[in-house]
Amino acid sequence: MTAQPQISNSDDIARMMEELGRGARKAANELSLAPTETKNKALRKAANALRARKDEIMSANAKDMTAASGKGISAALLDRLELNEARIESMAAGLEAIAALRDPVGEIIAEWDRPNGLQISRVRVPLGVIGIIYESRPNVTADAGSLCLKSGNACILRGGSESYHSSRAIWSCLQDGLAAADLPVEAIQMIPTTDRAAVGELLTMSDYVDVIVPRGGRNLIERVQKESRIPVFSHLDGLVHIYIDEKADPAKTQDIVLNSKMRRVSICGALETLLVNRAVAKDLLPAILDDLIGAGCEVRGDADVQALDSRVVVATEEDWHTEYLEPILSIRIVDDMATAINHIETYGSQHTDCIITENDAAAAEFMRKVDSAIVLHNASTQFADGGEFGMGAEIGISTGKMHARGPVGVEQLTSFKYIVKGTGQTRP
Repeated sequence: MTAQPQISNSDDIARMMEELGRGARKAANELSLAPTETKNKALRKAANALRARKDEIMSANAKDMTAASGKGISAALLDRLELNEARIESMAAGLEAIAALRDPVGEIIAEWDRPNGLQISRVRVPLGVIGIIYESRPNVTADAGSLCLKSGNACILRGGSESYHSSRAIWSCLQDGLAAADLPVEAIQMIPTTDRAAVGELLTMSDYVDVIVPRGGRNLIERVQKESRIPVFSHLDGLVHIYIDEKADPAKTQDIVLNSKMRRVSICGALETLLVNRAVAKDLLPAILDDLIGAGCEVRGDADVQALDSRVVVATEEDWHTEYLEPILSIRIVDDMATAINHIETYGSQHTDCIITENDAAAAEFMRKVDSAIVLHNASTQFADGGEFGMGAEIGISTGKMHARGPVGVEQLTSFKYIVKGTGQTRP
């Protein structure tokens, strides 16, 4: 197996990054032609390696967890960082699920004949080389590497400094899978330094990299959007809303709200702001507040919400803008759906939003008017996940509108080209 270039403080980062880019471009050319079964073999072997090397991965993760705890990182971010046997098994199962997916490469999207006899088809092809920059969550290493592999793309990974040892242990298992399938190990590379200058270099490598996918906090996203000379799949804050309509079912509402917020507070699909129709607020909110506060959630609300429960903390303007990723929820009582939608338009990030109602017409109106990547009706926002959509996994939730929107899975990591077949036609 070819090792990735190592770097020390005295090394030339620009030269190192160019070597990574050159290797990725060559590997992408080979991977784009790889048979489906070869790619699937690499994924299954990588899954086996994750299971076989779980102790090594957890040992690496322990180093990261110790260092992160010493820096006073929040409990929510520590939760994102932590790996255990169940999460490693979930990663391995995710790789196997991706192997079982239909291969999008080579799929004929459309085909037609022209009056002059030309036969034209639109065929899926890989994007090429994808640069992926992410923070905290080491499982993104497995998700991103495997999705790129299945879709025929090479990738250059740059995980967060907090997850450095964990991510490299996982990446090593992906390399084992590539080697076992006789695919170039340069197809999945990881930047071997935490120096932020390497990110700056990656964002300018338009000769080698075709797309950048950032997955992290607002500071990371804003830096990438500002500095990148390469097209970006944006993954903005998960400032997720639920609107409780006047025709909401009480029991269903309680279950959905509690799960949306508290199942796992640190994921991008976690509920952050609850909007409640005034007509049902006094009837529904007391039980919801009991559930949330009983589960350890701090509730911040407007004056109307505070009047219903003295345990509610005053919500400020900043709260409506905040993706907490912690057991904190802001609640606002609104007069009608139009006011709720206006709040979502004003403060939301076009990630995931939900309506709870038994009125199908109201649900249809909400889903038509709310311009978010994912809009749900009567379901937990925690379903905003590529795996839950049947995509095996995802690189992230794209909140942009160009090329990919919502969960970015194997199909979204392809483009297309036109195949035109003639019998000697010339253009008059």
